[in-house]
Amino acid sequence: MLRPDTIGDLEDEQDRIEAILDSLDDEAWRTASGAPGWTVTDVVLHLAQSEEAVVATATGDASRAFRLEGDGIDDAMDRLVQAERAEPDVVFARWRAARQEAVGALRAADPKQPLQWAAAPLKPATLATTRLAEHWAHGLDITEPLGVDFPDTDRLRHVAWLGHGSLPYAFSLKGLEPHPVFCELLAPDGSVWRYGPEDAESTITGSAGAFCRVGAQRLAPEESGLTTSGPHGSEVLRVMRNYAG
Repeated sequence: MLRPDTIGDLEDEQDRIEAILDSLDDEAWRTASGAPGWTVTDVVLHLAQSEEAVVATATGDASRAFRLEGDGIDDAMDRLVQAERAEPDVVFARWRAARQEAVGALRAADPKQPLQWAAAPLKPATLATTRLAEHWAHGLDITEPLGVDFPDTDRLRHVAWLGHGSLPYAFSLKGLEPHPVFCELLAPDGSVWRYGPEDAESTITGSAGAFCRVGAQRLAPEESGLTTSGPHGSEVLRVMRNYAG
């Protein structure tokens, strides 16, 4: 049974990734990942750096905060990875330490006090949701090139909630007006997850896993098998994202 708290589900997702990483040999760590230009080691380094940023914002440690000067978040993250590349065992140890410290910091933070993050201040539970979404998406980047099993779990409910809840932000990035949309998604366990007003003109139905992958920019909308209706359903799939930037 899943824990009722988001931070607990984040920890469970990280546990799954750690077990996979612990089984990889050196060649696998140096394999090109699903993230363009990054190896598996680079992906884990990015996760370590971003977990250290969680600790920084939760504890007020400015010395460990992200420095996001430049053209955007993606470019800044790539520069950080390039600047701090290291051997796989060093990166793995760094991520393990950072993720444990980050979970502890999120649990200790005032649940009602927003924490500064990339696009906007987020309450600890919401920040934990974004971290779960990022670890899951990068888990795909790690496992798919290596042919490692990475099945969908009910923890995707957090990712689907984030993707739907972030639609106003996603529309704004494209200079578009936000529109209500109702999503009815088939969960990994066969249940149905629903998000948004049921009387919305625009709807999306289909696999929760596909919906989350589209939001993570890991699956093209036209290849997702998702069904849209109404004036903005297909537009939603083109703009939605589970992350900032």
